[in-house]
Amino acid sequence: MPVSRLSVFLLLSGLLCAGPVLAANLQDHSCLSKAEQRLVVASHKAIPLAGIMKSRRAQGHYGELVRAKLCRQGDDLVYMLTLLGRSGRVVSAAVDAASGAVINTR
Repeated sequence: MPVSRLSVFLLLSGLLCAGPVLAANLQDHSCLSKAEQRLVVASHKAIPLAGIMKSRRAQGHYGELVRAKLCRQGDDLVYMLTLLGRSGRVVSAAVDAASGAVINTR
């Protein structure tokens, strides 16, 4: 299916606008490396990202995952997600990694 130039422009514009918001959110967190993420998920301290996305879809939140980071927030683990909605709007969400509960959405 061909993609229009307008669609590409809107997608890139949304991603560029979301960058500073995500950077501000991630400054307060220390994010885990890929190896650390695997260890945390294997030790059942965090739900796998696929489980988080499945849960969001079951609740009616559809969106394409653009970026995901697993970060420490105090003693808790939080997934910092960047999602592209069906409308083309870029949304960032913080999700508790242990329970899958959405903490906040922008």
